[in-house]
Amino acid sequence: MVDSLFYFVKNTEQLAGTLCHEVSHTIHRDAVHRLEEQQRIEAREIGAALLLGPSLAQMIAIQMLGDLHSLAYSRDVESKADVTGSDICAATGYNPWGLVWLFEEFQNADTKQIPQLLSDHPANGARISTLRAHFRDNPSVFGRFDSRPESATPFVVSKDTAEQFVQP
Repeated sequence: MVDSLFYFVKNTEQLAGTLCHEVSHTIHRDAVHRLEEQQRIEAREIGAALLLGPSLAQMIAIQMLGDLHSLAYSRDVESKADVTGSDICAATGYNPWGLVWLFEEFQNADTKQIPQLLSDHPANGARISTLRAHFRDNPSVFGRFDSRPESATPFVVSKDTAEQFVQP
């Protein structure tokens, strides 16, 4: 994940946005809630299996429906983490537009994007729209930040950076 992220991160604002997004997962206790949601889904699957006395095909269908429900839950969690991450960026003085720019990088690079229905993350276009609307709806917080990617602080990682952190 980190290596592929650095392929897309072009500026400090994109990196800060990513870190703020990840911090928001901790603030929201998303991992704990995800585990609880998964347990609820499994309980419903078991209940459906007991009620229907299903065949193998029906068991697979029940599991697939549970998985689709789980993906929708994950997309909602990711969308909330985007919004809270942008709030954290703004509060700490980092330009929250970095998240939008990063999702635009993802969108432009992803020529075979899977349908949102089958993904655990919202589609990049949906994430961009959500953030733009959030910024527009809260001008007192986001109005001071430049939306132009040209205003960003370039982020460069030299090829030997990793070697500096490896213990001999």
